[in-house]
Amino acid sequence: MTQRTIRIGDRLVGDGQPCYVIAEAGVNHNGRLDNAERLVEIATEAGADAVKFQKRTPRDILIQEALESEYSSPTALGTTYGEHREKLELGFDDYRALAALAADLGITLLASAWDQASADFLEELGIPAYKIASADVTNLPLVEHIAKKGRPMLISTGMSDLEEITDAVETVRRYHDAIVLLQCTSTYPADNRELNLRAMDSLRRTFDCLVGYSGHERGLAPSEAAVALGASIVERHFTIDRAMPGPDHAASLEPGGLRRLVRDIRNIEEAMGSPEKAVLQSERPSRERLAKSVAAACDIPAGTRIEAGMLTVKGPGNGISPRFLGRLEGVVAQTDISRDTLIPLEALKWR
Repeated sequence: MTQRTIRIGDRLVGDGQPCYVIAEAGVNHNGRLDNAERLVEIATEAGADAVKFQKRTPRDILIQEALESEYSSPTALGTTYGEHREKLELGFDDYRALAALAADLGITLLASAWDQASADFLEELGIPAYKIASADVTNLPLVEHIAKKGRPMLISTGMSDLEEITDAVETVRRYHDAIVLLQCTSTYPADNRELNLRAMDSLRRTFDCLVGYSGHERGLAPSEAAVALGASIVERHFTIDRAMPGPDHAASLEPGGLRRLVRDIRNIEEAMGSPEKAVLQSERPSRERLAKSVAAACDIPAGTRIEAGMLTVKGPGNGISPRFLGRLEGVVAQTDISRDTLIPLEALKWR
């Protein structure tokens, strides 16, 4: 596999780099700038690398019948689906305010572009990477429109098969190769048995690209496990309050959960450590105290040819390792060795 990194803002993302944590605000602002600003603040306080929203032009992505269809979901913000979607949108000036706030707080602002006009606005806003939502993996005109902009693309692969993902990846690669494929299960919330974290490995092998995880599950463990399995990016929905009306709050983390997720991811990365297996300097005191050495089972006068029955294994561990016990048989003691003491290290050189 090729060693890969991409750059998102001031961060390198990919092989050998810390996991890039995206706090997915999505539409959990419920169309209110003050809520959106609070979400940016919460993501920053949690230590996320980026906070991400979703930008749509509802009339560009839905037919009139869909816009006018009755919408009676318990989380609805309008009586028709079109009214519901419009109420979940922030205006261009709102996004400019969020970009300024994110810059002040030192967190990267990202967004999913659901249509070409939204993508063009986000380009004007200067976002450093684009997210393709699972719903648009097969929307190759949009994928190509965004790919032409030359920025890194994070492609969520929920409700998509390998053939569909292949078409999307090939479309992007006509213009650039800065791709991260995110394993995702597009149910809200998703059951653990349907998360299929091992699919990240399949995506990595099939497309020779960076992979990550976009989670909609309850709890933290699957997202944390994704990091141990090599996710370069982890994205999780979060909200101010899971009891708020709106479509995604129930599948989102509250502020405390987001803080714990970022903390746990950083702890996991630290614990992953090095592939080298060696005795650590910090382990040496324990090794000397608890490990074993070769000791004398009886008094061994100088000039004695040492036999197996004269030796035993006891602590501490700062003498000859029991691994070398066999090498001491037949050796002639060059000094007196008292019973119940460690055989001296130089005994390995005696003849």
